[in-house]
Amino acid sequence: MTPQAKALLVHLFTATGAVFAMLAMLAAAEAKWSLMFLWLIVAFAVDGIDGPLARHYDVKQNAPRFDGVLLDLIIDYLTYVFIPAFALFKSGLLPGWTGWVAIIIITFASAVYFCHGNMKTKDNSFSGFPGCWNMVVIVLFALSPNFWVILALVSLISVAMFLPLKFIHPVRTERWRRVSLPMALAWVFFAGWAAWVDFHPQSWAHWGLLITTLYLLFAGIMQQLIPARD
Repeated sequence: MTPQAKALLVHLFTATGAVFAMLAMLAAAEAKWSLMFLWLIVAFAVDGIDGPLARHYDVKQNAPRFDGVLLDLIIDYLTYVFIPAFALFKSGLLPGWTGWVAIIIITFASAVYFCHGNMKTKDNSFSGFPGCWNMVVIVLFALSPNFWVILALVSLISVAMFLPLKFIHPVRTERWRRVSLPMALAWVFFAGWAAWVDFHPQSWAHWGLLITTLYLLFAGIMQQLIPARD
């Protein structure tokens, strides 16, 4: 198989994320939240794999007709932002006007962030919260906190998208990657487990999901506070 064909297959693999997004949306439309999150987790796994594949097969050089970055951003907005926001609104976790406020904040702020030209830092982390609402919303489904807590978290995290705070990329951020990558894999496992048991309140998956999410959210900020050794 030629390098051009391999690079094209990587683009096609990335595009499967749009299919999983549609399957997740169909599940969300029927309020099948566990199934929705399972499809989103599959899409998350595809997103984690396609980047290294794209760099390995040099898709920019071997398949330049297709813009992999643009394709990735389109799918990320669907799976990271749009569908989780819809689920949060329709789930009943945010009653009345609070649900409207949340989805307006999430979708608007994320759209602005996704077109930001300087969202990446020099160490391949993200500058500001990278719009990974799928990670936040699944924890909210698992723990079901008071709606005021949810609204406050949505507001704070949305502001954090535009603050000079660093958020790691578990694959591309080299510092602490030996911990970050296993944490990301553990997050996928616990998220899938929590969704599989339909967010049973006594499931141990909830604690694993919470711990791994907190690490992925705050590891970059801790790196800013703790200088790297030369």
